[in-house]
Formats: sequence, C-alpha cells, structure tokens
Amino acid sequence: MHMLLTICNGLLVLAVFLLFGRLWGGDSAALVLAAKLFIPAWLLLSIVNLWIGVSRAGYTVREELPILLLVFGVPAVVAALTVAFTPRG
Repeated sequence: MHMLLTICNGLLVLAVFLLFGRLWGGDSAALVLAAKLFIPAWLLLSIVNLWIGVSRAGYTVREELPILLLVFGVPAVVAALTVAFTPRG
C-alpha cells in the first residue's frame, strides 16, 4: 500500500512541476523543462524513500531496490512521455 501511495505522490509532484511550468513559462518549452527537472528531483526523493526503508523499517537494500525501480520508474516514465509527446511550438 505504501508503494502505491508513493507512486501516486510522485505523479502529484509531477503535476505540480507541470503546473508551475505552465504558470511561469506558459508555453510547451516550459512544460518540457519542468518535466525534465522533475526526473532528478524525483530520483532524489525516491532514494530518500529507499534509505528510510533500509534504516528505519529494517529492509535490506536488496529488498528495497525493486521498490525503488517502481517508485521512481512509473512517475519518471510519465514525465518522459510528457517530454516526448509535448508538441514543440
């Protein structure tokens, strides 16, 4: 359940990045930049999630790595698809 909530939070964070891209830039280039900036930010947050799982919840890194791939991967793929399919004006 925690993994699903974390993935949904990642998608919400992506939406916030895209919203700020739309508000500050107003064009498709700003949306692309916002999605590109989201990916390293989400990677950092996903690694923090892994660290918490290892240090506080008692999981091993080996147990947490597949979770990291999903938690990071799903929102990152959505961001990459946003970059790929946003029309360049």
